[in-house]
Amino acid sequence: MRLYLLTSLILTAMTASAQEIDKKTHKRAVEFAQSHIITDGHVDLPYRLKAINFRLEREYLGIPVKTDKGDFDYVRAKEGGLDAPFMSIYIPSKFQQEKDGGAQELADSLIAMVDGIIEAHPDKFGHGNSPDEVEANFEKGIVSLPMGMENGAPLYELKDIKRYFDKGIRYVTLTHSKNNLICDSSYDEERKWNGLSPYGREVVKEMNRVGIMVDISHVSDKAFYQVMELTEVPVIASHSSCRKYTPGFERNMDDDMIRKLGENGGVMQINFGSSFLDGEFSARRDALRNEMNAMLEEKGLSSSDEEAKPLIEKFRVDNPVLFADVHTVADHIDHVVSLAGIDHVGLGSDYDGVGDSLPTGLKDVSQYPNLVAVLMDRGYSDEDIEKVCSNNLERVWRQVLDHANAD
Repeated sequence: MRLYLLTSLILTAMTASAQEIDKKTHKRAVEFAQSHIITDGHVDLPYRLKAINFRLEREYLGIPVKTDKGDFDYVRAKEGGLDAPFMSIYIPSKFQQEKDGGAQELADSLIAMVDGIIEAHPDKFGHGNSPDEVEANFEKGIVSLPMGMENGAPLYELKDIKRYFDKGIRYVTLTHSKNNLICDSSYDEERKWNGLSPYGREVVKEMNRVGIMVDISHVSDKAFYQVMELTEVPVIASHSSCRKYTPGFERNMDDDMIRKLGENGGVMQINFGSSFLDGEFSARRDALRNEMNAMLEEKGLSSSDEEAKPLIEKFRVDNPVLFADVHTVADHIDHVVSLAGIDHVGLGSDYDGVGDSLPTGLKDVSQYPNLVAVLMDRGYSDEDIEKVCSNNLERVWRQVLDHANAD
């Protein structure tokens, strides 16, 4: 997530999608989005609000309802047909290395924030602790806010898994950008555990027992395969894309892993960040950033200098970064379907988590109908699209809960 946030120095896209969708198809897509549940596996609203010192006071309470900042709010969610965005309880990597390093305090504060938003706006938001609760809220026109913990660093002991289930956590991404007590990260050069740690193996088993979905986004390849051997229920990748389109990027899933996830019965939820969708994006972005920095250095300026601002702006205009687009997201969905089948793909946008790298046509939560329209145009049936939008994740979620309740 955070590794691909674009700073103020990184350039913005100025292009539109080259492919247009028939207006009649788009109208039908809007109607579909409004009449079917759309679930997104990963939205980083809580940490974005924390970054602006969100407090449950009058001047802040309107932000989750309507704002021109970020990628998510209630008004845009309703416009796009988004009904159940999983709120990411994101724990940065600085909390990963040590037990009792503040991870639980941060997690608890972000969970309290989500609870506070719901309490402040009960006519707009509701808890989403089960598929049944999500469906009930949908019937009432309320946006559910289920929660997933991004980085298992707060799980100091096995008993913490049940504690966070009771607080509303319904999936846990085992690690983030560094190894932690549970496993190795795909981003981390150090492979401390060669996959899962001994404790991490117990964590997977306990999550199965308690009823929390195991999320294998961010983990190393070896950790992924070890989870596959251990888990008794399907798992998810809450916000990952296909490595086929980003060669060498271990954070995404390769073809064998996608097949294996399908055999497990799990669901891969496609990340919308351009760095996850197009291997050339990062290369183009980095090359332009280096060129701009060299220009400033030659003039004896730093990016923070007032005199540098007009130069930076002109450079942005003259050298736009070309983002991925909504069709690229559909390409990733197509690829998962070709390898694992229609029952094993979903949506995990990483809205509010990938900064200014979102694809053209999917710049915020109001634009899900654009993706639905592309899928319709490619021949996906309404039943197939419903699986992508919510039913596949709902199936896994129910299986995990049913397994826990059977114990």
